[in-house]
Amino acid sequence: MSIFSIGQSGLNAAQAALSTTSNNLSNVNTEGYNRQLPILGESYSNGSTGTGVSVDEVQRQFNSYVTEQYNDANSQTSALESYQSQVSQIDNLLADSEAGLAPLMQDFFSSLDDLSGAASDPAAREGVLGSASSMAAQFRSFDSYLGDMRSSLNGQLEGAVTDINNTATQIASLNDQITQARAKSGEEPNTLLDKRDKLVSDLNELVGADLNVQDGDTYNINLENGQPLVSGTKSHDLEAVSSSEDPSRTVIGYRDAGGNVNQIDESAFENGELGGLLSFRSETLDSVQNQLGRMTAVLGSEFNAIHENGKDLNGDDGEAFFNIGSPRVMSNSENDGNGEVTAEYSDVSELTSSDYRITATGGEEYEAERLSDGKTTTLSPDDDGKASVDGVSLTFSGDVQEGDSFMLQPTRTASQDFEVAISEGSEIAAASSEGGSGNNENALSLLDLQSEKIVGGTSSVSDAYASLVNDVGNTTNITQVNLDAQSGLTEQLREYQQSESGVNLDEEYANLVRYQQYYQANARVIDVGSSVLDSVLQLR
Repeated sequence: MSIFSIGQSGLNAAQAALSTTSNNLSNVNTEGYNRQLPILGESYSNGSTGTGVSVDEVQRQFNSYVTEQYNDANSQTSALESYQSQVSQIDNLLADSEAGLAPLMQDFFSSLDDLSGAASDPAAREGVLGSASSMAAQFRSFDSYLGDMRSSLNGQLEGAVTDINNTATQIASLNDQITQARAKSGEEPNTLLDKRDKLVSDLNELVGADLNVQDGDTYNINLENGQPLVSGTKSHDLEAVSSSEDPSRTVIGYRDAGGNVNQIDESAFENGELGGLLSFRSETLDSVQNQLGRMTAVLGSEFNAIHENGKDLNGDDGEAFFNIGSPRVMSNSENDGNGEVTAEYSDVSELTSSDYRITATGGEEYEAERLSDGKTTTLSPDDDGKASVDGVSLTFSGDVQEGDSFMLQPTRTASQDFEVAISEGSEIAAASSEGGSGNNENALSLLDLQSEKIVGGTSSVSDAYASLVNDVGNTTNITQVNLDAQSGLTEQLREYQQSESGVNLDEEYANLVRYQQYYQANARVIDVGSSVLDSVLQLR
């Protein structure tokens, strides 16, 4: 082979190297770009002398093992970030020393203390009505805020599902494009590979996903429970749908081959934004709203019971002082029967802050599962269709089929309608039924509720609220600590990944100078070959 051909191969190799280096430099700030490296090989023929150089491939500096570790860590970080952004809002709400419930409950009982010292004083009575109205309004306001968070979270879940589906669709499309590109050119389509790996990283930020590589180039992606998202060139959409147990609750489902939407258990989503949102709802939002409702139901019911035993300023029997919400029961939309279940409070001291799944087991019996701890209770309704569980009286009616289920939320909505039921200060039953209308014995009994352990038999209402504030604060702090630690790990893995796959400006600039000299040297080879040829021609 002539010196010209050898020099030309060197020029081609130098040009390819310069192009690759230039591409690295131009993409230094391109997210998801992996540094490329020209791999050169010696050309040879049957003789002992080499025939130049060839560009065997432009290799992408990509470590699948490190990238997988980074994606997993980033998915966990994303979940913690989603959780933390939500729980911190509740923490700020509850812990506000000025706008919180604690000072308003204190004001309410302080007004009762004033009333007990001047039972006939109209100003003291109006003070009780005013402080009670302010306290009730704050309970409703907190419940409304939590309800708005629930609606917002539903919207965020829908948005996350849309992003997941779009990302999965793009990955499936790139699987097809990469296969075709390899078949046509026989070379690695590095740009397409970078795009696909960037999408896989984006997907892990949205939802925990397991990646399996088929035949060395096709990506198959499953949810953590094995549900496929990407199978070769086909993607499988998730759907954000209303829960069959609670239509106000958005859950995640998928459509099977028969066109039916199957709900996915929330435990299948641990990581990514989706996992963080679902964990926050089940672990914190539901619990806080239920505990708030429990305090409302207990305070309102116990206060009413004492108030109805007294006499008002007009000498009439006391009436209910507060209006409170009722337990909520919802029939599963997939029930075969048309049976119904209604509920009312029977003994508020036994209330928990859990929801319950009531399932018909046949033989006119039901199983009540307490969702907070999984404890089950067998219910056998009496001849009137009545049974009770944890302070709630249930009434079963209609055609209930075996397997039908009902969702019982004893306290979720108790704060929605919490308000003062009387309108005149004279209607406050401060007197005992045995004494005169102006005595303060019943007012003292009402005041005693401030310290009585009426919440579950272990806490006063104020103590229960303080415990709630403390629990949310601890959860917020723990989540932040975990987030800081996880973020640090994620950043370390990112730096490790970038040390291998990222573009280093100093290194690329040095390569640019080196390949420029390489090009010039090979140009000199051709120049020398031309001079030798001229000398040979001059010999003739």
